[in-house]
Amino acid sequence: MCLTAYPLDEKFLERHRSNLKQLLLSNTCFGRETFKRPKEHEVLDRKTFDEIAVLRNLKGKAATQIGSSGSGNHFVEFGLMEIDDNNEWNLPGGNYLAVLSHSGSRGLGAEIARHYTRVAKQLCHLPKEAANLAWLDLNTEAGQEYWIAMNLAGDYASANHHQIHERIAESLGEKPLLMVENHHNFAWKETLQDGSEVIVHRKGATPAGKNVLGVIPGSMTAPGFIVRGKGSTASLNSASHGAGRLMSRSAAKNVITKKMVKQELQKYSVELIGGGLDEAPMVYKDIRNVMRYQHELVDVLGVFTPKIVRMCGDDSPAED
Repeated sequence: MCLTAYPLDEKFLERHRSNLKQLLLSNTCFGRETFKRPKEHEVLDRKTFDEIAVLRNLKGKAATQIGSSGSGNHFVEFGLMEIDDNNEWNLPGGNYLAVLSHSGSRGLGAEIARHYTRVAKQLCHLPKEAANLAWLDLNTEAGQEYWIAMNLAGDYASANHHQIHERIAESLGEKPLLMVENHHNFAWKETLQDGSEVIVHRKGATPAGKNVLGVIPGSMTAPGFIVRGKGSTASLNSASHGAGRLMSRSAAKNVITKKMVKQELQKYSVELIGGGLDEAPMVYKDIRNVMRYQHELVDVLGVFTPKIVRMCGDDSPAED
């Protein structure tokens, strides 16, 4: 997740809706689509690409896909960030034009995950029904390789977000007032209260260590929340990644119609570019309730309300 906010207000957004929509179309790519001229980034110069066999053949794809977003629930959207006067960034309280992105490590991360899952299954023999729980020991060569490759993918995911926001900032002709960014679906080495070192894998979870900033998104018509972690050891310093689904993707496609989505978008004055029925607002839980349930895990610093949303359509394969 990554959010940037700009010294522009709600009036600017309403006056320039059509321009902002075109700006998203010109500066973001989803699914199989990539930029004709991808930007360079230092992450692509890492020696790790040459040192680990599985990465050598992935560098070209990584260079092609950098700055783009995956399919599924990945998005880039314009909206309004509301903050109070007494805020983390010493800004006047009010509404600011903001950009929120949700993406990952694209084909690079997906192939790393597939490769080391196969390796784990070969080395860690479990009953058939538990085969997908196979793991790699960090004290082995394969485990160390995976750890290094995974962290490279994490840095690459961050680079994707930074390039998305750089492109948009350049097109807006504005410098962001702030940036809030956090990983999810990732693993961290952390030390518990008893002093033991562990690996914490936050799948569908947001880091919420003491004073750690992050973004918990809603749906395309529901607000997202800028949060500061409280450091709850009971939750392993974690909070939710989002609202969570009420129905599966296949169920959503069987139940929800384009007309229903259109009506829901109109109700909240949201414009949508792309997006499949499986990502309709109605397939998600009420994010406000979810935030109330985790008040012991995070403090809310600001609220992001989406207004112009771009997502992939139904025709692209999901990637991490």
